[in-house]
Amino acid sequence: MSTSIKPPTRWLWALLLGASSLAAQAGDAGLGGSLESLLDYARTRNPEYAAMRHEAEAAAERVEPAGALPDPKLRTELRDITRMGEQNPSLAPARVGSTRYLVMQDVPWLGKRELKREIAELDARGAAGRASGTWAELAARIKAAYSQLQYVHRNEQLTRELLDLVTRLEKIAQVRYAGGLAPQQDVIRAQVEQTGMKSELVALENERRQLQTRLNTLLARPGTSPFAAPEHLRPLPAPAQLDLALLEERVRSRNPQLFAEEARIRSAEKNRELTYKNRYPDFTLGVSPIQYQGSVKEWELMVELNLPLQQGSRRAQERESEAMLLAARARRDATTNQVLGELAENLSGLEAARRTEALASTSLLPQSELTFKAALAGYETGKVDFATLLDAQRQIRQARQNQIKAQAEAQLRLADIERILGEDL
Repeated sequence: MSTSIKPPTRWLWALLLGASSLAAQAGDAGLGGSLESLLDYARTRNPEYAAMRHEAEAAAERVEPAGALPDPKLRTELRDITRMGEQNPSLAPARVGSTRYLVMQDVPWLGKRELKREIAELDARGAAGRASGTWAELAARIKAAYSQLQYVHRNEQLTRELLDLVTRLEKIAQVRYAGGLAPQQDVIRAQVEQTGMKSELVALENERRQLQTRLNTLLARPGTSPFAAPEHLRPLPAPAQLDLALLEERVRSRNPQLFAEEARIRSAEKNRELTYKNRYPDFTLGVSPIQYQGSVKEWELMVELNLPLQQGSRRAQERESEAMLLAARARRDATTNQVLGELAENLSGLEAARRTEALASTSLLPQSELTFKAALAGYETGKVDFATLLDAQRQIRQARQNQIKAQAEAQLRLADIERILGEDL
């Protein structure tokens, strides 16, 4: 009876697994409607960020062992195993002349354990900073790719709208040509314009697929996985939030790279202190009971220390620690100059993109629309030719593209600023 139940059970499991797989694919296919969904997905799925998180966790686990005492050592010595030649050699403690048990514990010089623990803590902080920097870089790349995807998507929408407009213009030209009011060249020009727009749509579709592949790579998804259409642009921060002095202060205190470099400097300082403490000896303490036959009759205490006589070697180590500290400080200064320069550059770019978008929205686009309406009315009445009408249509297209491009540029600049800050504005 059990054999008759197993096949349906296997089919049931197969159906359940298939349904869960389809449900997961359907859920993933909904990605892309908002930037937040992509960032949430990448935070848990991107392998590079996961590796950096695990490395930070591993570094945090090194703190406790760094400050711990080394394991004690036990030594056993069997003395006079023949008992002055009175017996055959024996390894039983009760039958030899005496047995010495020695328990030893290595003890570093005062302060060395604390310094090692502090160095490990600072290294762990540096690893956490590098993990945060990896996430900031990954998030910026996702934001940039998503902004470019939005730009291509909106450009496709614009091109299709204008393609419909040119199709209507072609019909107007055909009507006027049939009535003998316009030459056949007007119809041909409209068709040529449509062909150019269709070619541009092919190029935009190819660019969209490449951007989707790039995003899928960042999200650790198959390259051909679909995305939902982008819904809206992120709002830009208010001008008061983009004050250069205020943002520079935030960068100095929160930038992941600078955080990691500061931890590296403090670690180098502690390592220098530890290197100078190597001038002093480390100890080994021991206690030794000695067994005669079946009882312990003697106790010994032992103190051992190393003699720091290799002064040339130690001076070289001290000079090395000094050089490493100077290198860490120079690297921090170089990183500070780089990130502050990038911040100023991106703030300027964001402001320029904002002003360009405002000009396109409030001035260039309304003027282009008025020009087109006037040209369309003039063409219908025979006052202007078809070339003038197409030029007016191209002006609208150029104004809309300038507007979309400026908005995309502002989003890219915002992504770079947030990468430098290490957090969202």
